[in-house]
Amino acid sequence: MRTVVAFRSDAFNRTDPKDYFINECCFGDDVGKWLILELKSRGIDVEPEPDQEDWGWYITCRADGIEHTIGIGFRPADTEDDPGQWLCFVERRVGLLERLRGRRKEHVVDTIPLTVHEALRSADHVRDVRWHFKGDFDALNEDRWAGEPNKAPSGF
Repeated sequence: MRTVVAFRSDAFNRTDPKDYFINECCFGDDVGKWLILELKSRGIDVEPEPDQEDWGWYITCRADGIEHTIGIGFRPADTEDDPGQWLCFVERRVGLLERLRGRRKEHVVDTIPLTVHEALRSADHVRDVRWHFKGDFDALNEDRWAGEPNKAPSGF
């Protein structure tokens, strides 16, 4: 199951840093609020507000009794005619000790990425949705993307 998604949308703030941002580039609070409403409307147990880190925002949700984190950030464009991409990644939420033991890498419950995909697919303001395996994305190998989290790579 792919757990990293990149998409484009002009509906969210990507140019006006707010005074409550930890860093000027920490866009995504409005994406988090929108995604919380979308997940909640689809039956996912989700915390009511996004939280902030120095790299962006995250929301906490649960599926099958397992807590997950959905990280949210913005990757600016390399050129002026490109609006940049929103990025979300799904991970199991674990404590520090479990994280050090590698437990964060354990399988996420498929319900979370599938429900995120439903929300993205149903939004008129979202386009160019591309799902990636975390290892591929972290290695900057973004050519093996798929249009859904549980599909074969594009072009195959």
